[in-house]
Amino acid sequence: MNKSFPLPVRMIGPGSQIEEEELQYLAMPREIATFSMPRVPEKVAPEALAAARDLLADFHAAFERWDPASGAPGPRLDLDRVPAATRAVVDDMLGEGEVAIQIGGARPHRIQESVFAGVWRVCALDGDGQLVGDHLEAAPVPAVALDAARAAAAERIPPVEIPAGAMNSPALLAEIGAQLVCRGEGASAHVLNLTLLPLSGDDHAVLERALPVGPVAMISRGFGNCRITSTAARNVWRVQYFNSMNTLILNTLEVVDVPEVALAAAEDLQDSCSRLAELIEWMDGSFLREAQ
Repeated sequence: MNKSFPLPVRMIGPGSQIEEEELQYLAMPREIATFSMPRVPEKVAPEALAAARDLLADFHAAFERWDPASGAPGPRLDLDRVPAATRAVVDDMLGEGEVAIQIGGARPHRIQESVFAGVWRVCALDGDGQLVGDHLEAAPVPAVALDAARAAAAERIPPVEIPAGAMNSPALLAEIGAQLVCRGEGASAHVLNLTLLPLSGDDHAVLERALPVGPVAMISRGFGNCRITSTAARNVWRVQYFNSMNTLILNTLEVVDVPEVALAAAEDLQDSCSRLAELIEWMDGSFLREAQ
């Protein structure tokens, strides 16, 4: 099955993490985003509208039965065989939220959060960038993103040559290495703020060699512009914040299962479940009735 990619996920590849290079990121929002009911598409067949409503209702029913705080996988709705007209209505109803994820490597994916926090559109691609899998998923972060980050990472940092000009990178690597040995699954994040440390060019080179970027890149466009990338060490992430001029203002390394800024909280997921119910009720009482 080859299809064109259905959603406008605006993402970028991992690239270099060195500050001095020019960085291209999404523009930071000018205003704080607030939830509003999606707009009804014009001139859509009533059958497609009704089918989209039924799909979302089925997804919502599973969503209601799920406890986001339980750790169990969230509901999933496969969209592979959904007719194009119905899928287009689903796209319009879901909209585009604050977080986008790109997964590279042998199994590339493009993932877009919907306007419902923690409700994700997950699209698997082939080597030519054509769509080969498409599903809707409720989760703090899609499982495929964490699986890809972990599968491509080692449990320990490999030894690297330390040049004479390195100042703080050896201590940073020793601190991260100790965390990887002693931390347990689900432990709170251990954050190293690189912005506050004097780092030489050799220090940056050492960190790049020891912690090259992994296959997962996320960008969050909430109250700022935050980029998160996996590294070749398991549970070590680069988390970088940029201002409206694309200037790096906070540069950190986090030792954690997944950075909190990338996660939809349990409260957000519960709120999304309620809002999805409102959407379905609105579809029932508004444009579906007009279409009949």
